[in-house]
Amino acid sequence: MDEKALFTKFWTKESKTTSKVISRIPDGSDYKPDPKSRTAKTIAWQIFSEEKMIIEALETGKVEWAPPPMPATIEEVLTAYDKQSADISQRWSSLPEEKWNGMLDFFGNESPASAMAWSFLFDIVHHRGQITTYLRPMGSKVPQIYGPSADEP
Repeated sequence: MDEKALFTKFWTKESKTTSKVISRIPDGSDYKPDPKSRTAKTIAWQIFSEEKMIIEALETGKVEWAPPPMPATIEEVLTAYDKQSADISQRWSSLPEEKWNGMLDFFGNESPASAMAWSFLFDIVHHRGQITTYLRPMGSKVPQIYGPSADEP
């Protein structure tokens, strides 16, 4: 399996887990552990926006941070995320090798495109982990992620 195929496999698996975590965010919750922190819904929308940004960057060769307006409800965030995730997995699969192996100008820093894709995947997993730390204090349950959780043995 080549690197792009491996990445696509991980991306697809991680996006299913991310969807499961987002689905546990109680609608209307404005919980955040500290005044400087963001809400779980805001973090979920950042994940959505980062995923959109990185695939578009590799496809076009141009990095642009222009998140769409956040939906009103967590259900709308989840619906948008799930729709986008199915599409992005296909886009990773069909991304030409020369784009995967090319370079990206990431806000003034030239980086290998494939390394940027992996970096974004890791950042998305990190933000998903932030959301999981919010779930119990919001009255929700933490789903299984890489194995059982205290809420889903």
